[in-house]
Amino acid sequence: MGFLSDRLARIKPSPTIAMTTRAAELRAQGQDIIGLSAGEPDFDTPSTIRDAAKAAIDAGHTRYTAVDGTPSLKRAICEKFSRENGLDYKPSEISVGTGGKQILFNALLATLNEGDEVIIPAPYWVSYPDMVILAGGTPVIVECGIEDGFRLTAEALEAAITPRTKWLILNSPSNPSGAAYDHDQIKALTDVLLRHPQVWVLADDIYEHLVFDGFEFATPAQVEPKLKDRVLTMNGVSKAYAMTGWRIGYGAAPEALIKAMAMLQSQSTSNPSSIGQYAAEAALNGPQDYIAESRAVFQRRRDLVVAGLNDCPGIDCPTPQGAFYVYPSIRGLIGKTSAAGTAIADDEAFANALLEETGVAVVFGAAFGLSPHFRISYATSDAQLTEAVARIRRFCEGCN
Repeated sequence: MGFLSDRLARIKPSPTIAMTTRAAELRAQGQDIIGLSAGEPDFDTPSTIRDAAKAAIDAGHTRYTAVDGTPSLKRAICEKFSRENGLDYKPSEISVGTGGKQILFNALLATLNEGDEVIIPAPYWVSYPDMVILAGGTPVIVECGIEDGFRLTAEALEAAITPRTKWLILNSPSNPSGAAYDHDQIKALTDVLLRHPQVWVLADDIYEHLVFDGFEFATPAQVEPKLKDRVLTMNGVSKAYAMTGWRIGYGAAPEALIKAMAMLQSQSTSNPSSIGQYAAEAALNGPQDYIAESRAVFQRRRDLVVAGLNDCPGIDCPTPQGAFYVYPSIRGLIGKTSAAGTAIADDEAFANALLEETGVAVVFGAAFGLSPHFRISYATSDAQLTEAVARIRRFCEGCN
């Protein structure tokens, strides 16, 4: 009998973390590495939020809190949903966790039984399938290719639903593609879901505020009020307010699900950081001008990267609607050989060769369930992005 659990054999380490780790190793060896694999803003947390955290420490707010969030933070979250999304929730319908990932994991663990199916559009955030598997469910991957704008269609959703389907995970804007669903595209999906009352929606809205070109964000519970009692809307402060390390995410859902998630959290991590919660409350209640300023920077960087990549032989880079990622196709490079003699058999070989031969760290598309692509995070400086794109161009020009 082995010591480690059999369930560990069903999942794999995060490929994004693996690539970031490899890039760090090469950098430590003295190599000039440009890391474009990590998904976090490169800005400082706004000073008003940092000041609120310091004040909370000085006021002695360093003890345990309610398991799934302080009453004042839950009220701030309710006000956020009302103000920004037109959604009415009570504090008892709010859960606060140690990052958005815990909200997702708690919800899946609280609801999935062996054999229950979860529809996951691909490309997907790398953690979705593994979280479903750890909770005992079965991921049902639906490929949403470049020809569909990396978005799930109503027809594909209808075809994927079975009597065992319990959840649809919908991430908009998306990690890794940056694709976002507008009101009408979401409405087409919710029309399908209304015909299947056993299916719930897990709406991952973590990139809500990072949308470009006047795109109007919408979320399923807002688009179709009849579905609200079957939606968990997850969000957080990590991306919009550059608070990745503060580890505060939150979700809104019917009270019965929230209570079940709180019970799980009480037996795992218990409450999120008290100081992180006070900082998140300041983020939601405080000045919001920071968001528009960071959005403008990200849009400029997006345009720089998209234009540069589309000048690279063999690469086709669509323009994303949001987040801070691009997800280019390398179909034109498959089967070629790099200048250093590496065979580009697939997108993983491409990403590895790119790192070893040029010092640019990206994440290969197979990690996100859709090949042949790769993901770039443009949450870094214009100078770094310009140099990275130039290195990628030289790499592609050297392939034959």
